[in-house]
Amino acid sequence: MPALLQLVAQLPADLPAAVLVVQHLAPDADTESLVTRLAGRTSLRCQVAGHGAPLLAGHLYLAPPDRHLLVKEDRVLVTKGPFENGYRPSADALFRAAAVAFDSHVIGVVLTGMLHDGTAGLDFIKRCGGTAVVQDPAEAEFPSMPESALRNVAVDHVLPVAAMGPLLVGLVGPTHVGPAHALEIPADLQLEAAIAERVVGSAEQVDQLGNLVPFTCPDCGGNLWELNQGKVLRFRCHTGHCYTAAAILEGSQRKMEETLWVALRMMEERKNLLATLAARDEVYETDRHTERLNDLKRHVNRMREFLLDEYEGENEDTAPD
Repeated sequence: MPALLQLVAQLPADLPAAVLVVQHLAPDADTESLVTRLAGRTSLRCQVAGHGAPLLAGHLYLAPPDRHLLVKEDRVLVTKGPFENGYRPSADALFRAAAVAFDSHVIGVVLTGMLHDGTAGLDFIKRCGGTAVVQDPAEAEFPSMPESALRNVAVDHVLPVAAMGPLLVGLVGPTHVGPAHALEIPADLQLEAAIAERVVGSAEQVDQLGNLVPFTCPDCGGNLWELNQGKVLRFRCHTGHCYTAAAILEGSQRKMEETLWVALRMMEERKNLLATLAARDEVYETDRHTERLNDLKRHVNRMREFLLDEYEGENEDTAPD
């Protein structure tokens, strides 16, 4: 929120463009209070985006919690579509819809944030002739999102938040020179945007976008298709969940860890039950059952060590230099 407040404070009331904001929030977040904070720092007219609201210059639209913010023609769309990269609202979903609706007139801005949301979205914008702007990771509180964008997309401008306002005003001003010819919107982005508007797609539609791969969706367990277009490696299931390859990797790691913890709990319970039976019933005092109990103890200790090693390895990966 501090970076967003700093940015919108630089934008004038007569900005000849609409400003649409995706903030990663809890599903029960109080967006009205956030809009009040934003309105206290900017001359733009701020509001929580409402489905079907007109898209007007000089207005700021904040995505509601647990809803995707999209645009079509001159209207705002608010949907409860599937998560993209684990997020709803998702910057990728907004960037794609805006790029399809407004081609080279779109400016995508990625500020401080965690993980990868916005990376594929900036690629969508670039493919439609728009402009990509990223906060300098060196000054970002959470540099993960800006760094991911810079690794994967030909970003046009990388700069501190304090310098973004004048840049954006210049980019939407009358003296800015855009592409000489309007670009044709890629068919795959048009189809993905249409699927997002309708909330869910079909296997036949996703077949048009990519190839079936032997991976499963971390959210719903369905089949995944590797998408053929764009510079960012992405996957999609037919229900609408979308991921970058990095998001798939992290999602599968999380699911695997959850599964291992469940397995550890079940083995602990079985070990304790065998020990209890052995103490109370002479049938379970045999060498065979003692061997089974010792085997379980060894498996429990190995799995516990594995999980702890994984946890320590993650901490080393995320520790500051």
